[in-house]
Amino acid sequence: MKTLAAQVITPEDLLKHWQGHRALTRRVIELFPEKDFFEFSIGGMRTFAKLTDELLAIAVPGLKGIVNKETKPFAEDSEKLIFKAQYLEKWDEATAEINQYWEKLSIEDFNDTFNLFGQYEFPVIQNILYFIDNEVHHRGQGYVYLRALNIEPPFFWER
Repeated sequence: MKTLAAQVITPEDLLKHWQGHRALTRRVIELFPEKDFFEFSIGGMRTFAKLTDELLAIAVPGLKGIVNKETKPFAEDSEKLIFKAQYLEKWDEATAEINQYWEKLSIEDFNDTFNLFGQYEFPVIQNILYFIDNEVHHRGQGYVYLRALNIEPPFFWER
């Protein structure tokens, strides 16, 4: 068993932090007009629907892989969603699944090395921070899109 040098944040607080980001991203999805969610882009960037596909393909599959110690390749969901409401429903389902898988992590698991999607061999904590960082990055793109559409995005600190 590995010992931890220091614990800066509890697993419960890290989950709360992550879920706060997810709640904010959900609000960004809600603000998009239906058509623009699927079609609007700037400078060749992907639409927010495509970015959301990626976020959905990372969070639960990545955490499930960590918990079950199963390395599966990254694959965006093959299910083709055609309405924003479907994305919001899937987002809510993923939020609940994250909570379920999170309960199965022990404090020691965070230091274990895991080969996320068979590509990123890092300690579990770094993989989880990647999930959060990637979401924040793509949500930032969503903020740019919303502002370009003259829609006021939510304050980033309101999680």
